[in-house]
Amino acid sequence: MFFRKKFDTNAVYDWLIVGLGNPGKRYEFTRHNAGFLCLDYFADAQKIKVDRLKFKSLLGEARLSGKRCLLMKPQTFMNLSGEAVRDAAQFYKIDPAHILVLFDDISLDPGRMRIRRKGTDGGHKGIKSIIYHLGADDFPRIKIGVGAKPHEDYDLADWVTSPFSKEDLKTLRTVAEHCADAIELIVNDEIDEAMSRYNS
Repeated sequence: MFFRKKFDTNAVYDWLIVGLGNPGKRYEFTRHNAGFLCLDYFADAQKIKVDRLKFKSLLGEARLSGKRCLLMKPQTFMNLSGEAVRDAAQFYKIDPAHILVLFDDISLDPGRMRIRRKGTDGGHKGIKSIIYHLGADDFPRIKIGVGAKPHEDYDLADWVTSPFSKEDLKTLRTVAEHCADAIELIVNDEIDEAMSRYNS
């Protein structure tokens, strides 16, 4: 039987980098999983596997600019993402200012992204859960555009759990490349540069 290697509980991490989404094949290429998809792209580019189980999440580890970073994909489903983030942050004593969250944003068109130092949940239930469980909203985040509902009566839950079109997936790849670059800049304390380059 195959067992995943346990994660190092004695490590000290400088950053927690979280991609938000829903677990399972059903949701893999849906709009709500933009955070997962962009974190996966970053991990693949770094030749890192995000596959170790802890804190109700899949975890991986990266070293960027001499800093040790914990990569996280919560497996709690979106609305409970904060449970996983809180548990890891408390265990490894990571300050909210060093928790970077990647997530989907319906107010941005596909192909756009926006970086913020902090802020409200903006109606996003995953971010709302993280703010609630951390008791803080001063964590940086990268918003990934997935487009607005096609019409006002369209159910929001149905929209964000619907799959990207092939064209939008191609566009998302470019955004994922920009996200990967922005992650490195932010971890290197260059968030102003990241915002200047990629906020649109």
